[in-house]
Amino acid sequence: MVTLLSKLFIKDRTDTQSPSVRQSYGMLCGAVGIFLNLCLFTGKFIAGLISNSIAITADAFNNLSDAGSSIITLIGFRMAGQKPDPDHPFGHGRIEYISGLLVAVIILLMGLELLKSSFTKILHPDELSFSPIILVILIVSILVKCYMYFYNHSLGKRFDSSAMLATATDSLSDVLATSAVLISTLVAHFSGLSIDGWCGILVGLFICYSGFGAAKDTISPLLGQAPDPEFVQQVTDIVTAHQEVIGVHDLIVHNYGPGRILISLHAEVPADGNILTLHDVIDTIEHELWNTLNCHAVIHMDPVQVGDAETDRLRELTAQCLHTIDPTLTMHDFRIVTGPTHTNLIFDVVTPYDYVMSDKELTDLIQRKLQEKNPNYFTVIDVDKKMS
Repeated sequence: MVTLLSKLFIKDRTDTQSPSVRQSYGMLCGAVGIFLNLCLFTGKFIAGLISNSIAITADAFNNLSDAGSSIITLIGFRMAGQKPDPDHPFGHGRIEYISGLLVAVIILLMGLELLKSSFTKILHPDELSFSPIILVILIVSILVKCYMYFYNHSLGKRFDSSAMLATATDSLSDVLATSAVLISTLVAHFSGLSIDGWCGILVGLFICYSGFGAAKDTISPLLGQAPDPEFVQQVTDIVTAHQEVIGVHDLIVHNYGPGRILISLHAEVPADGNILTLHDVIDTIEHELWNTLNCHAVIHMDPVQVGDAETDRLRELTAQCLHTIDPTLTMHDFRIVTGPTHTNLIFDVVTPYDYVMSDKELTDLIQRKLQEKNPNYFTVIDVDKKMS
């Protein structure tokens, strides 16, 4: 259904990098979710009245709440697609994360309510009625929810959408909840055993676990999670593909919502190069990053001395020194200032965020290691944290 509707209503539907295509898919999935959940609510509510089953009636109202979740998803994608304004110059893309968080909260509330009602059923079991129409409605409901899980999960992975993935988790939780109702109904009919409450406890625990995971996935980008290593590598490959660029460091990725990424980085260029030529290269790289990865880039040029034998020798010596201390350490912006009595080695060293040494302990250790090679070597070191 979603594939057919996307062919009819979404222009350039294969362009997964386009924010407008992303918004269209999000709104389409929300609308389909509302329609299917309302259909399921109607069918289950009728089945609940026929069977006098509180479990089936409760499951019907669960689908009604799912329709509400789909409305939240639809509104979230609609608001996320609004154009930037003076108060929000980078757009409203993070609203999608907020809508995903709201869906995750609904999943958690549904799980807690199911645990509560299941515990009550264990203490006070209800006698369940059985009829073929109930069986058919429950099976159809499970199949529909499996389909909803499939298309939301597939599109959520395709567009890296936490809101769609949260909706997929919600659909999977519904599959388990309805399956528990179906199993308990069949067991009660054929054996007379009432396991409705125990099945509900297991499903409720799984739903709470799934809701917590969905909430975590939506909160992380709001707090500012580390960028995708694959994206970082793509940026590095594009920048260093130009022969004028010697290296890249201080890459920072600002995520203002799906498809709305701003990056800044330092590109090392030859110090003796023509400044106008190098500036033109940097402009070309910024346009290439936009056209390829759909991200705005701000690139700072760092001049690096190349072709000087003494600088190259001391750079290699310092790199070896850092490797002996810890292979995870890297450096950039290396330069030297020579004098009649000593040589200053000036550079930045990059450490992981969880590095055990303090900055002072590390710089003092590097100083000692280098002075073991030559007591006339003095260091001027800035310590950076690895941002990507």
